[in-house]
Amino acid sequence: MHRPRVLVQGITGREARYWTERMIECGTQIVAGVTPGKGGQSVHDVPVFDSVEDAVRDQHPDTSVLFVPPRAASTAVRETIASGLETIVLLTEHIPVQDTMQFLAQADENDVSIIGPNSPGIAYPGSHFIGILPAWEPSIFTKGPVGVISRSGSLGTLVCLELVRSGLGQTGFIGIGGDPIVGTTFYDALARFEQDPDTRAVVLLGEIGGTMEEDAAPFIRAMSTPVVTFIAGASAPEGTRMGHAGAIVSAGRGSASSKVAALRDAGASVAELPSRVSTLVARALA
Repeated sequence: MHRPRVLVQGITGREARYWTERMIECGTQIVAGVTPGKGGQSVHDVPVFDSVEDAVRDQHPDTSVLFVPPRAASTAVRETIASGLETIVLLTEHIPVQDTMQFLAQADENDVSIIGPNSPGIAYPGSHFIGILPAWEPSIFTKGPVGVISRSGSLGTLVCLELVRSGLGQTGFIGIGGDPIVGTTFYDALARFEQDPDTRAVVLLGEIGGTMEEDAAPFIRAMSTPVVTFIAGASAPEGTRMGHAGAIVSAGRGSASSKVAALRDAGASVAELPSRVSTLVARALA
């Protein structure tokens, strides 16, 4: 498992300070932080720089996690892409969709992977985590054979808890984010776990709105790794906006029923409740 060299943007803020300390305690290799005007300081012995360019020149990070407000997110992401980092974990929500579309296009042109916006982060038990996940808690995150992909951090954490209670654990957790447009899709995350020899089953936790789950169905059909899914929001009336920006049902694709039908047709097991996911995973592994 490659342990990334992580840069924390906005590291001097209260939330970033807290989560930086938690990440370090879990083995995450945080090599630098950035806050404009705060260069020369340190946070938990991590050197702080005025710009991403300065941090890259001095500490050579390959991954960045952003603790920045929506108004600053687009500029921060663009600066990070231009500085040549490989991966960006974007926690920020409420970024204007047009801004997201623009920096995702720039990332694609520069072969930069963006996880988010509105992502809770990623976690690889026994190695590291990046973001705002309780990865230090062994009752939720522990090493095992299951890859977990979720739009929601809270739902993903709940299912990880159930997996551990069932005697299972995770090879990794990828929180792709709940915004209408995100960098890493279900298809992208499924492909990563399909290529991982330690992942023997994958859990996909979707929700109403958008078409990412349906778009991933053809790839699921071709996977050698079994997939177990749950779709949140099945009882929501059409047109209702839920907690995530992307969770709005329109006519046709995007409803719980259309997602479930597509996933079942692709050969995935579909749980009716989050508490049933671990049972279906155990059955798939058996």
